[in-house]
Amino acid sequence: SNGSGCGNETASEKPLMRSFMLQSVKYWINEYHIDGFRFDLMGVHDIETMNEIRAEVNSIDPTIFIYGEGWSAGSCAYPVEKLAVKANIPQMPGVAAFSDDMRDALRGPFNDDHKGAFLAGISGEEESLKFGIVGGIMHPQVDMQKVNYDKKPWTLQPTQQISYVSCHDDMCLVDRLKSSVPNADTDQIIRLDELAQTAVFLSQGVPFMLSGEEMLRDKKGVHNSFNSSDTINSLDWNNMKKYPQVFEYYKNLIKLRKNHPAFRLGDADLVREKLQFLPVQPCMVGFILKDNAGGDEWKNIIVLLNGNNSPCDVDVPKGDYTVVGCDGVINENGLGQLAGGKVTVDAQSALIMYNK
Repeated sequence: SNGSGCGNETASEKPLMRSFMLQSVKYWINEYHIDGFRFDLMGVHDIETMNEIRAEVNSIDPTIFIYGEGWSAGSCAYPVEKLAVKANIPQMPGVAAFSDDMRDALRGPFNDDHKGAFLAGISGEEESLKFGIVGGIMHPQVDMQKVNYDKKPWTLQPTQQISYVSCHDDMCLVDRLKSSVPNADTDQIIRLDELAQTAVFLSQGVPFMLSGEEMLRDKKGVHNSFNSSDTINSLDWNNMKKYPQVFEYYKNLIKLRKNHPAFRLGDADLVREKLQFLPVQPCMVGFILKDNAGGDEWKNIIVLLNGNNSPCDVDVPKGDYTVVGCDGVINENGLGQLAGGKVTVDAQSALIMYNK
């Protein structure tokens, strides 16, 4: 068997290997005060072991976060129905997995760096993106038959989904955008970068980002940089001076999520009750978080994501709205007012607004 893709694999179902994993996790917690664990190729490990780890961790500190890659890199010796793969996440309460559905709906498929998706203005991935926005749960407005990789929900709670668009594996976001939208200039790359992370950070899952992307990091087009030099893997801090607007956008986007519980309801029933998708044009996704969702001070929050390379109109419920995100700027104090009805979303950007 070769579940690791490296010519071998571990056997977590064996008593000594399971004990080794359990004791290792407890050691890291007790001696180093680690507050989160990521399991690479978690799909190589078995469900029972992951549940035992979760139970042991809960006895120490239930707030410690556990997540992993819900797949293996090859065929495993252990039956797949007993493995901690994405499809089996419902059997592992308190364990999360990466959403490749959402990732590839935004950037394009993992097996073709040159092929784009929503960010490239290509329609057809809207349901996959909606599935990511609700946190991988069952939602009456998500047509699972149109989702790219999964035809049934794979989380019981939105906190079991890691929302992301790039990580250390494969191309970083900027390089992927340059590859899949080859004629894009720097301004367009910035717009698409910010649009992608708006979808990630305003989704109901747990947002994840690669270090350095807040300052438009690139890795010179290297697909996997595990064996590359520091010139590829180091962070270029000069980017903070070159792209301060990107850093500000990320900072204010994170602040927006932290300040507003509507974006992190944490409960599947609440998401189904409070998050409603709006009718929009192709290559757009729009949703409203309604009725002070999660006890939010804002009554109704509308988020409109436009992947098209031209402005698009959307009909939203009428009301006195304060715009807090528009055309690459986020400011919770307000950027202007809109009356609802027909509103225009700029090309390759997000419009975020609320009323009280």
